[in-house]
Amino acid sequence: MRRTTWGTERSATPRRGRWSQAEIARLKELYGLRDETAIARELNRPVASVRKMAEQAFQIAARTGPWTAAEVQNLKRYIGGTTPETIARILGRPLEEVQSQIIELRRIQTPKSLSQDELVEFKRLYGTRTDEDLAVIFGRPLEVVMDVAARLRLAKDKAFLRRLAGSPASRMPRWDSEAIEKLRQLYPTTPNLEIARQLQRSVKSVVSKAHNLGLKKEAERLREMGRENVSLRYHRGDAPPEA
Repeated sequence: MRRTTWGTERSATPRRGRWSQAEIARLKELYGLRDETAIARELNRPVASVRKMAEQAFQIAARTGPWTAAEVQNLKRYIGGTTPETIARILGRPLEEVQSQIIELRRIQTPKSLSQDELVEFKRLYGTRTDEDLAVIFGRPLEVVMDVAARLRLAKDKAFLRRLAGSPASRMPRWDSEAIEKLRQLYPTTPNLEIARQLQRSVKSVVSKAHNLGLKKEAERLREMGRENVSLRYHRGDAPPEA
């Protein structure tokens, strides 16, 4: 048994009973961005318990009327990651308003280049969203989304592609003590892709486990990665992003 980064005890047996405030806060943070099975695994709770608590945690009176800029931005976080029904529950909006707002976002497009902040978010989301959803999220034509992905040599996550194809997800082997120790040694200074190759796991699995263990990249390694990314973009002939 060990303590997780949000303060609850992890063991082989799923936790039952009363939820802590830390667990509920983590559930709200993850809900809609990960499926219920993944959330249950991270919180060490039964899936049924996660589903029931989500219904309670987001049980708020539905708001109507004009959308604020903050609400629209929050909506974009979930587009393509979950269903409109779940988004409506999270945002506290009627389903019809959520659907209408998504349709409205599809009409908003600009050919302007992605800003530096948008590029960071684009790279974070690309593996787990369709190109069509990314076009809605960033308000760009589909052609721009495809061009940016090609220039940055991005690829969809394999697990995401399996879900799109309706294929069953492959189960990763359990993390044993040897793999965890190697992750602790490598994570601060080694690229996640290289760690995934050495441990024969997905990058997502590496990042998730590192987060659970509270591991972080060393500051100098993060600066070095930033310089490498900038150098790579300019080497390909990319122009600086518009402000």
